[in-house]
Amino acid sequence: MSKILVFGHQNPDTDAIGAAISFAYLQKELGKDTEPVALGTPSEETQYALDYFKVDAPRVVETAAGETNQVMLVDHNEFQQSIADIAELNILAVVDHHRIANFETADPLYYRAEPVGCTSTIVLKLFKENNVTVPKQIAGMMVSAIISDTLLFKSPTCTQEDIDAAHELAVIAEINLDGYGLDMLKAGTNLSDKTAETLLDLDAKSFPMGDKNVRIAQVNTVDLNEVLDRQNELEAAMNTANSTNGYDLFVLIITNILNSDSELLVIGDSLDKVEAAFKVKLDNNRAFLNGVVSRKKQVVPQLTEAFS
Repeated sequence: MSKILVFGHQNPDTDAIGAAISFAYLQKELGKDTEPVALGTPSEETQYALDYFKVDAPRVVETAAGETNQVMLVDHNEFQQSIADIAELNILAVVDHHRIANFETADPLYYRAEPVGCTSTIVLKLFKENNVTVPKQIAGMMVSAIISDTLLFKSPTCTQEDIDAAHELAVIAEINLDGYGLDMLKAGTNLSDKTAETLLDLDAKSFPMGDKNVRIAQVNTVDLNEVLDRQNELEAAMNTANSTNGYDLFVLIITNILNSDSELLVIGDSLDKVEAAFKVKLDNNRAFLNGVVSRKKQVVPQLTEAFS
């Protein structure tokens, strides 16, 4: 049996990398030859966690077929968010907490999807179900993923299961949840030295909605104006991305992690659909979204319905 590569989605966030590391470790403990890899370099937030717990970043890959035909997916299932040659590979397992769309396999597989705030919360259950002990470093990456995905439990995607898992993992990782969590989240808000193109690609996913290709990016900050002051630069980069990659609509969510709200910046077609989805009126391509922090729960479903 060839090596099995385990990875999260493109433009990986802390859960995509943390879940890949932890799930690959679990599978190795269960006798499989697994390696966690990444479909992009870690963000500063993720690198903070990797450095803190002294974990090596997974190597970055663009394709897999040249070295294996067996893969396991975490934190995603949609093919357009996955590795470039995903259609050529045998998917052995998926562990995810997102909607299921644009996904099919030729062979049976293990599929675990639960409506929780973080994939790593599910992975912790798998450790317990298989009676495998979670090491300190792995626990650190898993709790970091939960902190990231739930914005330290402020996101509406957060469930009691996520909170309980985070507290359990924090004990193993020997951290103070609030102190470490805020430091890690702030590490991901250093945006001033990044180009507009980099900002738009930090955490971006593509979604088919109706007959449109919608790109939705999100950046976290502690000061909305730090990002909005660069609106002209961002709009130019969004227009370029639309024309280059065939996006019909580019949506940028700028989230204040301290106040738990967001500003929307939108470029492309069907702006009326955006207004209908969020019950707002765009002004200068922008709209304030009070209490909106989750792309998965507060943006994608609303837009999907508007485009249906």
